[in-house]
Amino acid sequence: MSVATTPRNEARRDAGDEYEAFCLLFRRVCGIDLLQYKRGQMERRIRSFVATRGARDLLAYAATLKSDKAELERFLDRVTINVSQLWRNPEQWETLEETILPDLAETAPTRPSRVRAWSAGCSYGAEAYTLAAIARRAIPRSLVTILGTDIDARMVARARTGIFSAEDARDAPTATLASHFAPAADGRWHASAELKRLVRFEQGDLLRAAPEAGSFDLVLCRNTVIYFNEDVRDALHGRLAASLRAGGRLVVGATERVSEPARHGLAPDSPFVYRKI
Repeated sequence: MSVATTPRNEARRDAGDEYEAFCLLFRRVCGIDLLQYKRGQMERRIRSFVATRGARDLLAYAATLKSDKAELERFLDRVTINVSQLWRNPEQWETLEETILPDLAETAPTRPSRVRAWSAGCSYGAEAYTLAAIARRAIPRSLVTILGTDIDARMVARARTGIFSAEDARDAPTATLASHFAPAADGRWHASAELKRLVRFEQGDLLRAAPEAGSFDLVLCRNTVIYFNEDVRDALHGRLAASLRAGGRLVVGATERVSEPARHGLAPDSPFVYRKI
């Protein structure tokens, strides 16, 4: 049975073609594949922003992004998701400090124990520095290395500075914050040299990442996959799981879950933690 093409249907089809063409052009500009994200919310986000920029249509705006670096920066600020803070979701950090990190150090295959962690989709580094701070408290004798990766080069550069606003630190425990971050006159907090030695940051696309099997003891990928299509999300969880050693942990967002964890060699460990079998 065929569906008659009405003006409304035709407009929707054309709009869809235009959106896909825009995404392909944008990927050529900066390497970010917007088609991997949930279409409804991303398309609404983009069209509402483009409407405020005075562009004739999406394709005309794509041409602007290719030639105007300042406009590209504004657009990236709109479409990339960089919501973060130090000690975001405090209950997760409590579990990591009291249970997960000590267990990973105890079961590490080498002595002195080495714990290798990956903050996948690290934004401007709040998660990686929080992990470094609690690791110093929970497993002070272990050799801890933390890799943070993000697709946005601007966020990676910011993460390397280790500087956070008062708003970023609003949920941080006062004593721990003061132990590992220095307050500045402008209200910002600067990560200590000790924390900076534990972390490094690289630009990287989660959708293309393929780390060596078993290369990490702990992977944090929180509040990121909710923006991806289901197939993309499941494939990513599979790659993250493959990067863990046996007994390693994958930590997802407090409202997220891994679909069919056993298929990826994972077993639920707590509401937001999975253990590599």
